[in-house]
Amino acid sequence: MIDLTGLHVVVTGGNSGLGLGMALGVARAGANVSIWGRNAERNAEAAAQVAALGVQALPVECDVTDEKDIAAAMNRTIESLGPLGCMVANAGIAGETKLVDTSLDEWHRIMRVNVDGVFLTAREAGRRFVAQDTGGSLVLVSSTASRFGAGGLGAYATSKSAVVGMGRTFAVELARHRVRANVLIPGWTRTAMNEHLQADERFMAATTGRTPVRRWATADEFEKVAVFLADPSQTFHTGNEVVVDGGYCIF
Repeated sequence: MIDLTGLHVVVTGGNSGLGLGMALGVARAGANVSIWGRNAERNAEAAAQVAALGVQALPVECDVTDEKDIAAAMNRTIESLGPLGCMVANAGIAGETKLVDTSLDEWHRIMRVNVDGVFLTAREAGRRFVAQDTGGSLVLVSSTASRFGAGGLGAYATSKSAVVGMGRTFAVELARHRVRANVLIPGWTRTAMNEHLQADERFMAATTGRTPVRRWATADEFEKVAVFLADPSQTFHTGNEVVVDGGYCIF
């Protein structure tokens, strides 16, 4: 069993869904966790779940598209929980519009969070890791939409493809500072963000039919994945894309 006792992990968008699953996972392994999100009430609720596992938990209201907000959030979390050990850049939004029907405003709305937000978050974490001279782990959350032509999800798929390239570059640039950067690529997962899709029987039949394990994932199935990616003993694991999709991309 991996022991993360004393490690400080930040999870953006950690107040629900996949982010909360990863936050709970690293907490079960002993890590102290900062939950960053725009909704203060949900942050507090998530932090209470994390703290119930016997570790320190800090809810931080933060807009990942605002670099000043990110710097302030990082200062607060480090002052409260100590040096950063792992940053999970998970915050993201979706949009369901065909590319030919996507307005520039909608395109920018999605890119602002899914690309700019991940960049600003990872950049701040990278700078802190270098200044601390402690090494660390960056986990950038992408999607299987980065792997195929995601009809009706063009802007989202493009943003998640950008995250893959970003993760690879951080891995190359930060390796000499003992900072690992890996990209998590989750498949279809039951979260509040896609409840409307779960209610669509035809869509569920199509996506589960293409998934070899014949179901969608649940957020708790990413707990141990997060622990592995945060584990500071994995010093040679960087620049990798960790696909957790029930075989969706290979079928």
